[in-house]
Amino acid sequence: MKAIALTHYLPSDHPHCFIEAELPTPTPGPRDLLVKVNATSINPVDTKVRSPKAKMEPSPRVLGWDAVGDVIAVGSEVTLFKRGDRVWYAGDISRPGSNGAQQLVDERIAALAPTSLNDLEAAALPLTAITAWEALFERIGLSRESEGRLLIIGGAGGVGSIAIQLARQLTNMEVIATASRPETRAWCLEMGAHQVVSHHKLQAELAALGISQLDAIFCTNATEQHWAAMASLIRPFGHICTIAESSEPWDLGLLKPKSVTFSQEFMFTRSLFQTPDMTEQHRLLGRVAALVEEGVLRTTLSKVVAELTPLTLAQAHAEVEAGRMVGKLVIDMSQFGN
Repeated sequence: MKAIALTHYLPSDHPHCFIEAELPTPTPGPRDLLVKVNATSINPVDTKVRSPKAKMEPSPRVLGWDAVGDVIAVGSEVTLFKRGDRVWYAGDISRPGSNGAQQLVDERIAALAPTSLNDLEAAALPLTAITAWEALFERIGLSRESEGRLLIIGGAGGVGSIAIQLARQLTNMEVIATASRPETRAWCLEMGAHQVVSHHKLQAELAALGISQLDAIFCTNATEQHWAAMASLIRPFGHICTIAESSEPWDLGLLKPKSVTFSQEFMFTRSLFQTPDMTEQHRLLGRVAALVEEGVLRTTLSKVVAELTPLTLAQAHAEVEAGRMVGKLVIDMSQFGN
């Protein structure tokens, strides 16, 4: 099986950042699907895993966590899918990823892909949709009856783009997103944000809108940079959720006077720890697919890379690392390995 992989953890501009590898064809375990990957997308987690470190892999490691493809074989205990099904998923960070011609995925974290989107359009959504859904509805606990003000920090990124849509379409919250450039502000409004403010002037621009406190905050990047502002803006008994890691400890003492709930979201938790409710991601992706079919949600695809090679994968990582992505970058793998 052909794959683009790594053995050393190198900068994205290093000529040997990624290599082409021939690997054994994966054999499905009892609950596994073997999928021919047709499209994959790049997420910040890809770049974080690949980031330079003093480590060498004994055999090529395949990254990639987002895929749309066709089931070509199933494990002995699979009940949810059959050969020929077109599926989408965000994968498992502890297993080989989607930067290969074929990939194994546990059926409990995959779902049928929406028929109204092509492979490229669909590949933009799984990881970010799971992340945003779990953050908004499982961590923060929003529902269709929820009212108040929700701030999404980093509204134009992959997670922010789908979080805006989910909050706008599935709750009664006023959705406020942060963006600082004209094109990112326009994108957030297109996704459905009621208001857009600059994260560089967060409190001042919210004040100009007559907003002094928020009911919930979903932070998708630079948590430590925004920590003081979030602690100041969140209302008593409010909720802050983040997906962004930090090199500095967060001062949780700032949240205590208001009895604020703080939580973190990591969409790989269920697959990584094989939690009893692991099938929830299968159901979640099924609900997202249905919402796409109904026209409630739209793809966040913004750029397509025509083929997967060591060079194009490294360039895609560099683009995501630059922190200026609008929506999602997807790689066409329909001819990869043929």
